[in-house]
Amino acid sequence: MTEPSKLKKILTRRQLLEHWWVIPVGATVATGGFMAYYAAKITFFKRKPGKPQFLPQKPLELPNFSKLTEDYAALEFSYTRNQADVPCVLLRLPQVTASSVTVAGVHYAAFSRVCTHLGCEVNPLRNLEAAALTFNHRPERPVLGCPCHFSMFDPLLEGESVFGKALYPLPRVHLQVKGGKIFAVGIEPIPTG
Repeated sequence: MTEPSKLKKILTRRQLLEHWWVIPVGATVATGGFMAYYAAKITFFKRKPGKPQFLPQKPLELPNFSKLTEDYAALEFSYTRNQADVPCVLLRLPQVTASSVTVAGVHYAAFSRVCTHLGCEVNPLRNLEAAALTFNHRPERPVLGCPCHFSMFDPLLEGESVFGKALYPLPRVHLQVKGGKIFAVGIEPIPTG
């Protein structure tokens, strides 16, 4: 081959510089597409809690539940699942839910405190103004909130993720009432997907 024919097959610097804009524009379009997909995923594709699928565990009495004198008051406890302690929370609720129990006309439900996004511990958020400022979302009622990535879970909706990156609801703790006492007797598995 002659030298001029080699040059025809290779882009000249001038031609390359004329089309350099394709790289940043392509990257911007790809990033925008990914962000739109991710925003749609965490907004519209959150999983709703289904029928409870409790895994039986050794019963654990929750003796201090009577100290929960207001709605959404919380009592933290640890519950063993597969030889590992799971941080959990017992909440006093204003109304009955599918997994709650009632003692003397008062409703209680319990959830794992392990966020279903990346495993940070969620905390009860009773102050709606503080939750709105911290999480940049105003919940309708007190919720459980993850301080790591700002997901919120609604205990009246069975622990459903109502805001943030978490797609799955919090695992519920199976409660039973025996002789006026509340016992944790099982827990749902960690949701996967």
